[in-house]
Amino acid sequence: MRRTKGPSQLPWRDAMTRIPAIILSATSFLALSACELRRDGDAPVDPEANEAPGDPAVTPTAEPEPEETPAVSIIRDEAPPADEPEPVEPLTVTVPFADGGNDMDAAALAALREVLESDALREGWPVILRGHTDSSGNDSANLRASRSRAEAVAAWLVERGVDDDRITVIAFGEQNPIAPNARPDGSPNEAGRARNRRVDIEIAPVTLPPAGAASGSNDDA
Repeated sequence: MRRTKGPSQLPWRDAMTRIPAIILSATSFLALSACELRRDGDAPVDPEANEAPGDPAVTPTAEPEPEETPAVSIIRDEAPPADEPEPVEPLTVTVPFADGGNDMDAAALAALREVLESDALREGWPVILRGHTDSSGNDSANLRASRSRAEAVAAWLVERGVDDDRITVIAFGEQNPIAPNARPDGSPNEAGRARNRRVDIEIAPVTLPPAGAASGSNDDA
C-alpha cells in the first residue's frame, strides 16, 4: 500500500530552498529600517538653527587703512622781486600869456595846477622860470615884461607852498620865440606873437658838469 506525503512531510530540500529567501527578506528589512532612522534622527545639523532668534549676526569690522601724510618740502619758494618804482622824469610846462600883461587866464591856471600836482615838484628839485615876450616894443621893455610874467608865476607857486629858494627867474625878452612874430610880407603875425608871450617852467635835478671839463677849457685858452 502506497503512502501519501502530507505538508509536514515535505522533503528537506524544499526547506533549504526557503531559508535564503527568508534571510534576504530580513536583511532588506533591517537595511530599510536603518535608512529611516538616519533620516529621522541623524539629519545634518544647520549651524544657523542653533543660534538664538533675534541675535544679530556678528560681522567682522575691517581695520581702516592709515592715511598717507603728504610730504612737506623744506625748500621755500623764493619771493617774487618787488616792483621797483619808476624813476621820476623832469617836467617842462608852458604857461601861456596870450592876451599880454601878467594876468593868468584859465589855460595858464590849468598849466600851473599841473605843475603843482607833479611828482617832479614833490622831489624837491630846482624850479626854473623863463619869461618870454613877442617882438613888439624895444628890447629893454620886453625884458622887463618877460621878467614880470616869470615873477607872477613864482609868486603863485610860493603862495601854494613851494619854497622860494628853489625858484630861479630868467628873463629872455623876445630872444627865443617859438612862432614867427611877423608874416612873410612884414605884417604882424598876431597868432605867433600870442604864442611867444609865455613862461616856460622846468623842474629837473641839478646836473653837474663832468669832471675835468673846467680844466680842459683852461688848457685850450
